[in-house]
Amino acid sequence: MKIFLCCAAGMSTSMLVTKMEQAAQAQNIKCEISAHSVAEFEDCITVCDVCLVAPQVKFKFEDFKREAAALGKACGLIDMMNYGMLKGDAVLAQAIELYNAR
Repeated sequence: MKIFLCCAAGMSTSMLVTKMEQAAQAQNIKCEISAHSVAEFEDCITVCDVCLVAPQVKFKFEDFKREAAALGKACGLIDMMNYGMLKGDAVLAQAIELYNAR
């Protein structure tokens, strides 16, 4: 499973990616997780299974969700509290749930 987090510049989310990778390793879940800017959405959605949109760019969520669905991919909005508190396990669980529901 390939997951990418979409945020304003792709940098602030890198800390959350690290927490998610740690959670995946602890749960023995095989996945690739990366962070990218909104400008990279088009390229990333074609090679990834799940897109998670950061709270600071939620204004793009509906567009991204529509585009992802058209490609058979999953897209969700990261909960602001989980994002702010860097709850990698919760965000990873969200990504897995979206992946399984598509």
